[in-house]
Amino acid sequence: MSAPTAPAAGPTTSTAGRPARPLRHRGGLERGRRREAAALVMPSLLPILVLSVAPLVMGIALAFTDARLVRHPDYQFVGVDNFVRLADNSFFWDSFRIGMIWAVSVTVLQLVLALGLAQLLNSGLRLQGLTRVLALIPWAMPPVVVAIMWKMIYSPNAGPLNAFLGALGLPDDINWLADFSTALPAVIVVGVWVGMPQTTVTLLAGLQQIPGELHEAASMDGANAWRRFTAVTWPSLRPIVASITSLNFIWNFNSFSLVYVLTEGGPGGRTMLPMLFTYLEAFKNRNIGYAAAMGVVLVVVVVLLLAVYLRSQFRDDRAVKKG
Repeated sequence: MSAPTAPAAGPTTSTAGRPARPLRHRGGLERGRRREAAALVMPSLLPILVLSVAPLVMGIALAFTDARLVRHPDYQFVGVDNFVRLADNSFFWDSFRIGMIWAVSVTVLQLVLALGLAQLLNSGLRLQGLTRVLALIPWAMPPVVVAIMWKMIYSPNAGPLNAFLGALGLPDDINWLADFSTALPAVIVVGVWVGMPQTTVTLLAGLQQIPGELHEAASMDGANAWRRFTAVTWPSLRPIVASITSLNFIWNFNSFSLVYVLTEGGPGGRTMLPMLFTYLEAFKNRNIGYAAAMGVVLVVVVVLLLAVYLRSQFRDDRAVKKG
């Protein structure tokens, strides 16, 4: 008998019994996947580059020039002169202080009221679906429409607010948006009313993720409503509260349209927010370069706030993974 012949050399098989792919073929597949991923991302990336990144770069460049809003612009590089002028501009820093008061007040009040409303909507009320829809109405309305509506409410002559106060025997001739002592609180109320639905929906979603067994176990242990909130509800909502509060603060700090329609920064600059101050400097005084320097300062502040927010998020994620 003849000796058995050795099997012909064939392709190397993998552990699964399938032919192993050559390294060169694998590299081609990886490059193809990367090209496909880039092709999928590009349609969404181009608008961001054109509408966000490019104007940001142009604004930073203009901050170092003496550009003015004229028909035939002719501007020169002035270095950091705009930032030196800005450091001595007490009106801008006063608007910065007002902006911080506005952002902190609106954010804190939004959180407190939205948390109470979310608890109420999560308690099994009758007509709960209709109640949730009504709670979203301020969020669905354009800011300009909201501002016009509230200007009518605050009207010193025919506004329903003064009419209600008069029916109670209280002073009914208050000019809410033109009085130095009431303008900023009145605008803060509108800001809270506008932004509360978004915070409410976020907190309501968090409340619905808390297992009911935890509340039942706490009740069996004799915990009252406040104790159940502090021991069960609040720890579960803490990451959501940190996220929505940080984002709300950044959003409120950058507010513009609502306050512009309500007061245009008046009276006497009592509601002059930084973004509104920058807008008026650019399009009323036509100092584009100087306004761009203000915008750069505001961008730096927002980036720092984002850094604090992201750091807190990463710290919470690490704590959850370790736990």
